Amino acid sequence: MKSFVASLAIAASVVTVPVTAMAEGHESLSYVLVSHAPDSDTWWNTIKNGIALAGEQVGVEVEYRNPPTGDIADMARIIEQAAASQPDGIITTLADYDVLKGPIMNAVDQGIDVIIMNTGTPDQAREVGALMYVGQPEYDAGFAAGLRAKSEGVSKFLCVNHAIQQPTVGERCRGYADGLGIELGDAMMDSGTDPSEIKNKVMAYLSANEDVDGILTLGPVSADPTIAALNEMGIAGDIHFGTFDLGEEIVNAIKDGTINWGIDQQPFLQAYLPVVVLANWDRYGVLPGNNINSGPGFVTADGLTKVEAFAGEYR
Repeated sequence: MKSFVASLAIAASVVTVPVTAMAEGHESLSYVLVSHAPDSDTWWNTIKNGIALAGEQVGVEVEYRNPPTGDIADMARIIEQAAASQPDGIITTLADYDVLKGPIMNAVDQGIDVIIMNTGTPDQAREVGALMYVGQPEYDAGFAAGLRAKSEGVSKFLCVNHAIQQPTVGERCRGYADGLGIELGDAMMDSGTDPSEIKNKVMAYLSANEDVDGILTLGPVSADPTIAALNEMGIAGDIHFGTFDLGEEIVNAIKDGTINWGIDQQPFLQAYLPVVVLANWDRYGVLPGNNINSGPGFVTADGLTKVEAFAGEYR
């Protein structure tokens, strides 16, 4: 499998795609994608590849910006800076509605087209004046995961949340609980992002709650240490384990039976489609009539062929 770090040699927090020959006959267009991801989160390499390919294919300039540590207040300032540079459009995540709505609405008021991607909701995208939302409705995805876990025998669970500061991510845990028909209560753990700390917290929780028969993690940051925790406890494969998103360790764990399934929100499409939509809107005035759901899709051991072939690049 290809490394998730070496995606397309795109590692910097600012990525610019030059205008290509496909832009001939059109005015120059430039877009900025702003994410909430810290530099350390390699899952976002696929996002960078998505805007790179879209920029090349439709002949526009696309720049990626993010807060190096994942600080949402820093992200708000980046959106303000992006708007001040007067791009033709901004593509942004909406990781914290209360913090980010102001800068986004100010950009819209300046006449800059905005598309919300990845985090946030279609309703929130409409409220801030964005053209549309492209992503995975988090609560709905969690609910679908809960329904599936219930059908597979889960009755008590732990949801390992490594992004407690991002309210929309927690919707995955809430949806999962509702799908199971169980109160969320204290089943959602604020795990932090340190791998050793996550592993230790998961081991402590499972040791204190031996009747837990299901685990949900919210991405590679929490999934990888949880895999290590289950291996160290000697219960890998004996407890139901579902996760959001894909990564090298997650794919390996699906193959060996440690993880039952991963939920793929298709980050490549979350980045690629907004660039194409904005270019066609600016050039021809055409716009999809609705928001675009990029997920959820369940990936099991039977469906890993293309995931492995394009891991870290487009999947």
